[in-house]
Amino acid sequence: MVKKWFIAILCMAFSLVGFSQVATSSELYQTLKKKDSLLFNAAFNTCEIEVLNSLFANDFEFYHDKVGITDGKDAFIQPIASGCDNWKDKAPQPAKRYLVEGSLEVYPLRKNGTLYGAIQHGVHSFEFLNENKEYQKGDIAKFTHIWILDEGNWKLKRELSYNHQSQ
Repeated sequence: MVKKWFIAILCMAFSLVGFSQVATSSELYQTLKKKDSLLFNAAFNTCEIEVLNSLFANDFEFYHDKVGITDGKDAFIQPIASGCDNWKDKAPQPAKRYLVEGSLEVYPLRKNGTLYGAIQHGVHSFEFLNENKEYQKGDIAKFTHIWILDEGNWKLKRELSYNHQSQ
């Protein structure tokens, strides 16, 4: 029985070697870090809806531990666009998002040795405007993105935002 457990543990250990995080200096890591920045800059800072449209797969799904499931790219982007119409050029942005330094990890997804996607995981924090139009700390949470290569372009297919905690 001990021999079977040893073999099982050994097999699990070897399987993890093939799915290790890529180096922060790798092209894949740098590309997805840039996509992360572009995504949240477009959503929170610049309200560039056309940029958001270019980043998401049509069958995008968003899973959030506080607001539930959003099914589809349009269902996700439309409320952002409406929110942008309400504040753009009128006041400071109502919320800010920050990637927690050193938290970003990227894991390649391959099929038969060919890269087809990647898992991006990290921690982000948020700030919100209070009634005095001053930023205050909001939640800190984990996120996981599944990016898929679609005709040479990285598209965000699935997003999880979870473990929201007050800062």
